[in-house]
Amino acid sequence: MAEDSQDFSPLEKNDLMLELSHSARNIFNLLENLLEWSRMQRGQTAFKPSILSLREVVTECIKIVSESARNKTIEVVLNIPPQQEVFADTNMLQTVIRNLISNAIKFTPKDGKVTISSVAGENNTAVIAVKDIGIGMSNKILTNLFRLDINCGRSGTDGEPSTGLGLLLCKEFVEKHGGKIWAESEEGKGSIFYFTLKTKN
Repeated sequence: MAEDSQDFSPLEKNDLMLELSHSARNIFNLLENLLEWSRMQRGQTAFKPSILSLREVVTECIKIVSESARNKTIEVVLNIPPQQEVFADTNMLQTVIRNLISNAIKFTPKDGKVTISSVAGENNTAVIAVKDIGIGMSNKILTNLFRLDINCGRSGTDGEPSTGLGLLLCKEFVEKHGGKIWAESEEGKGSIFYFTLKTKN
């Protein structure tokens, strides 16, 4: 573009800039996950849990991924009570939620919907769910989702790259909080990722 900008029409320039923005964002997300993973493996990730407003944390994460959702005209719905609080580390919780919402958007076709909700669980826990109406997963992929020795990466509905590293981070961070993470899915009908967090210290 810098060398031959005169050869491109305004529409072509706009399309190229959108592609560049999309690629840069994907690379940034990958690098961020790699750095987080590296820090976690070396025991350099600080863990400072406190009482947080779950709705506020999720709202901030939605803002970060809003461009991806807007580009695919995907509606992101928030169904979390304003009073819902969790005992968690802010940065780790943001990483988990951001990765799960990003994946939901990635594997949902245009004009779809992603829903983030929470309900009260057992023993002072909250069960958070990120649901999409995307392409779903086979039982084989579902079984191997959180395994380091098997690559479950695949392309999104718009060709977005995926390494599976984000889900490994999610598992590490959720388990660091004493919670658990799992998924339900059906090919062609979408997926739901669940994880649990304590609601008090």
